[in-house]
Amino acid sequence: MRAVLTWRDKAEHCINDIAFKPDGTQLILAAGSRLLVYDTSDGTLLQPLKGHKDTVYCVAYAKDGKRFASGSADKSVIIWTSKLEGILKYTHNDAIQCVSYNPITHQLASCSSSDFGLWSPEQKSVSKHKSSSKIICCSWTNDGQYLALGMFNGIISIRNKNGEEKVKIERPGGSLSPIWSICWNPSSRWESFWMNRENEDAEDVIVNRYIQEIPSTLKSAVYSSQGSEAEEEEPEEEDDSPRDDNLEERNDILAVADWGQKVSFYQLSGKQIGKDRALNFDPCCISYFTKGEYILLGGSDKQVSLFTKDGVRLGTVGEQNSWVWTCQAKPDSNYVVVGCQDGTISFYQLIFSTVHGLYKDRYAYRDSMTDVIVQHLITEQKVRIKCKELVKKIAIYRNRLAIQLPEKILIYELYSEDLSDMHYRVKEKIIKKFECNLLVVCANHIILCQEKRLQCLSFSGVKEREWQMESLIRYIKVIGGPPGREGLLVGLKNGQILKIFVDNLFAIVLLKQATAVRCLDMSASRKKLAVVDENDTCLVYDIDTKELLFQEPNANSVAWNTQCEDMLCFSGGGYLNIKASTFPVHRQKLQGFVVGYNGSKIFCLHVFSISAVEVPQERKKRGETNNDLFLADVFSYQGKFHEAAKLYKRSGHENLALEMYTDLCMFEYAKDFLGSGDPKETKMLITKQADWARNIKEPKAAVEMYISAGEHVKAIEICGDHGWVDMLIDIARKLDKAEREPLLLCATYLKKLDSPGYAAETYLKMGDLKSLVQLHVETQRWDEAFALGEKHPEFKDDIYMPYAQWLAENDRFEEAQKAFHKAGRQREAVQVLEQLTNNAVAESRFNDAAYYYWMLSMQCLDIAQDPAQKDTMLGKFYHFQRLAELYHGYHAIHRHTEDPFSVHRPETLFNISRFLLHSLPKDTPSGISKVKILFTLAKQSKALGAYRLARHAYDKLRGLYIPARFQKSIELGTLTIRAKPFHDSEELVPLCYRCSTNNPLLNNLGNVCINCRQPFIFSASSYDVLHLVEFYLEEGITDEEAISLIDLEVLRPKRDDRQLEIANNSSQILRLVETKDSIGDEDPFTAKLSFEQGGSEFVPVVVSRLVLRSMSRRDVLIKRWPPPLRWQYFRSLLPDASITMCPSCFQMFHSEDYELLVLQHGCCPYCRRCKDDPGP
Repeated sequence: MRAVLTWRDKAEHCINDIAFKPDGTQLILAAGSRLLVYDTSDGTLLQPLKGHKDTVYCVAYAKDGKRFASGSADKSVIIWTSKLEGILKYTHNDAIQCVSYNPITHQLASCSSSDFGLWSPEQKSVSKHKSSSKIICCSWTNDGQYLALGMFNGIISIRNKNGEEKVKIERPGGSLSPIWSICWNPSSRWESFWMNRENEDAEDVIVNRYIQEIPSTLKSAVYSSQGSEAEEEEPEEEDDSPRDDNLEERNDILAVADWGQKVSFYQLSGKQIGKDRALNFDPCCISYFTKGEYILLGGSDKQVSLFTKDGVRLGTVGEQNSWVWTCQAKPDSNYVVVGCQDGTISFYQLIFSTVHGLYKDRYAYRDSMTDVIVQHLITEQKVRIKCKELVKKIAIYRNRLAIQLPEKILIYELYSEDLSDMHYRVKEKIIKKFECNLLVVCANHIILCQEKRLQCLSFSGVKEREWQMESLIRYIKVIGGPPGREGLLVGLKNGQILKIFVDNLFAIVLLKQATAVRCLDMSASRKKLAVVDENDTCLVYDIDTKELLFQEPNANSVAWNTQCEDMLCFSGGGYLNIKASTFPVHRQKLQGFVVGYNGSKIFCLHVFSISAVEVPQERKKRGETNNDLFLADVFSYQGKFHEAAKLYKRSGHENLALEMYTDLCMFEYAKDFLGSGDPKETKMLITKQADWARNIKEPKAAVEMYISAGEHVKAIEICGDHGWVDMLIDIARKLDKAEREPLLLCATYLKKLDSPGYAAETYLKMGDLKSLVQLHVETQRWDEAFALGEKHPEFKDDIYMPYAQWLAENDRFEEAQKAFHKAGRQREAVQVLEQLTNNAVAESRFNDAAYYYWMLSMQCLDIAQDPAQKDTMLGKFYHFQRLAELYHGYHAIHRHTEDPFSVHRPETLFNISRFLLHSLPKDTPSGISKVKILFTLAKQSKALGAYRLARHAYDKLRGLYIPARFQKSIELGTLTIRAKPFHDSEELVPLCYRCSTNNPLLNNLGNVCINCRQPFIFSASSYDVLHLVEFYLEEGITDEEAISLIDLEVLRPKRDDRQLEIANNSSQILRLVETKDSIGDEDPFTAKLSFEQGGSEFVPVVVSRLVLRSMSRRDVLIKRWPPPLRWQYFRSLLPDASITMCPSCFQMFHSEDYELLVLQHGCCPYCRRCKDDPGP
């Protein structure tokens, strides 16, 4: 038994109790004043449950999995549902010590220091019963009829469902041995283990009884109320065959652990089973596995131990750093959870290994860790030997059986020489502890294998001789011999195979091979040796000549027939292989390992069971009368092929002669047996000849033969495996386009051989455009793929999706986003942009962040064309546009504060700071620092003469957290600004171009005029207020009509403007050539600028057709948004100053600034549209 730690966690408080959900998926822990719910698969804490006000002592889950209960020192019991919701709470007069659910009626028993209560989910009531002593533990029987209570005074009280006491067990230790933990065995039937051992002599008694001699009724078990360990007794043998239920006493068994450091077992009647077993530590918890086969016990020894159901210790599950207060086995599994005083929760998996031995038709194996079952494979009889200790090794040979226990080795012998005899008796005992890897028993000796060393011991335990090997011993087997002189076959890891006689000190080397030995066997005549090596190859040698007779692959074990010299079998790869003499190997499906071959039976081990496979020993020809055919088969096996062919022809089976010659690759002789020009036989012969040429490494000849036989697929496979591209091309061009399978194979090989052009040619011949697209994509020939996608739009997704992924993998994320967009994968495109944006903000690349937010807004605008998503996407569009403007402006502020060599003018930084303060929402976007904005504003305001604004900015900074590197500058600025006059320079005051109102530098309304509420339009580079006024069209005027009306410009008298509109692909520019007169008062648009003074609402400028007709096309800028947005119209009120609008992002610039920025960057500074790109 081996314990493997699956997961471990640690809570803050002691783990007082544990309960599994019946399906095993969840684990409930009582730790401190909370319940902790864990996922048993990986140890994830799913949820802590709070409901108790003091330490939780106990928890229990109902058998139906619908609810669980917890009890606490706060005197309350809480009922929880499987959804982790508390539904009911009731109290006792004292702290709750334990709770337990009835497995049948789901009645809850809750026990406190002075009483216990029974709560029924049907009655919703609690009936309470007084107790004479503090109740520490409780447990229901399997049928739910009785409840056992463990008391602090050492008494066990068994009550019925109504709380009435039926049995009272008084332990001899009394209050000095408090009953700390009890548990009923969950098995429905307790197998009789304790037999009446009184007046039995341990050395003389025959412990094995023949199967038919099992008593008809079980004897009463010997028990004692005194806590002494029973004397050492002989292992017992009993029948393992089915019995009548009426012959067996059906009892519930109660396991009891007390702080007198003992564990005991009781029947429901109160009778003790066996004697108390000493523990040498204080037990805190005892629990059974689901089927009752094992017991878990933990306590003050700081470990959890595994015991058999009768109290025999098997080993340690896991050592801990503190007392173990609780341990449980996961339902219907080999997993164990342990809870400790220091809050550690450990989850282990128990792994039980197979311990067994085989000799001819007798198979011995370990059962329930302490029992040995010997099975006769022919008669199917079984006998069970109960050792009452952990069985470590088993060896069987002839009439001998050796069993290694922790502190001794028992040697048994059969009671008679009868081959069917199945009752054993103890022959010898070796009372000594041994450590060994392998155990072998002979007639008078036992052989212990300890890595490189073999020791031969007599049955009295005396070491007679020892052998030291060159390498690790991998396999050992007794191959027979006279008693006391048996021979051993030994295989080593270095490939050496030796024969050792137990009475001889010198080992005989049979042979040495290059690979490690895995399995060995010797033929009945001792002339041949079969070996399975570490490469899973079965090799058969002649022992005398050391010649390798033959070898077969895919083998994991081998066995010679003990009665027939020339027959052996080996298993591997899911098949059983049988070889007789030089005949071909016979193969049939089989799961498991070959472990023996005796006569007509092959014994195979699969998992824990042995099965026998019947093998016929002779050829039977039922109803066969053709002697020539039978004799021809004999001649063919003897190698007399020409005589066999004549007999086949004489018996009318020329096809068998043809098959024989083709199998022998004697094709010239095979042609003599071809039918009268039968094309099928001719094709078969050519194919066989090609197969032969292929096997003898003549691939080119094989290709030509396959082609002539019409086996194009095989020819293509050979060409492809050898990399013959020219031959593949030739075959593909000669094949008809209807032969899709060989053409497809040709294309596949051409693609693998890095000839995508020829593969594309083959796909075109087939008309397989989808495969052609996949070829272009896999070979990353994107231009060809795009050209094909233009002709066949249905493949657009198959092209652009991989292209986008390839771009993303190569860190070309912006191109990847565009490719996702083209592929119609808007979700992926948006995800890429969002990730790019988040990264840019996190890395303080605010210019990039502004660009990505602008792209994200345009992506949303594109999706908004879907009516179902219009409102949502338009909201996101305006949000992302706003963020793009904020980050674009903040980029200059960040560089100014971080880079001492900033290139921005003070006026620009002043304008940007004011723009950001007016535009920032309540929740400042990530990455934008209000401190940096106010610091820049204060610094530039002071430099430009806006002292009042600077003082206001410094005052604002006092209410914010200032980084240490700005602290000194701000404190100094705050002092020096007090020496300046308390007013701002009038040159800096912004002007509204609609109402000519001077606006304050700090505007509570934001970036709008305080008088007319007209929104300001800023330059995207200098952030000056531009001399533009937005106007709207009267209802009924379409965008197309408005454009046509503006283009119909009416000539105005006495106007001598020299304006030149320069339109190109990258911008729309208004440029003044020569100006002498202003527009004049007669302009209808100017009249539209009037509004009601002092209004609190914004009144937009709405123009009619007449006003539109009077406008000059050179004075109007239009933002031509794609649908569903409407176009925006702006009128320049100072035609003298040239304004440029980017046709992609529709941002406005002073023309000189825009041209300079485009020259510097080669693109628009906002949307990065190259100057040579065509407009949208």
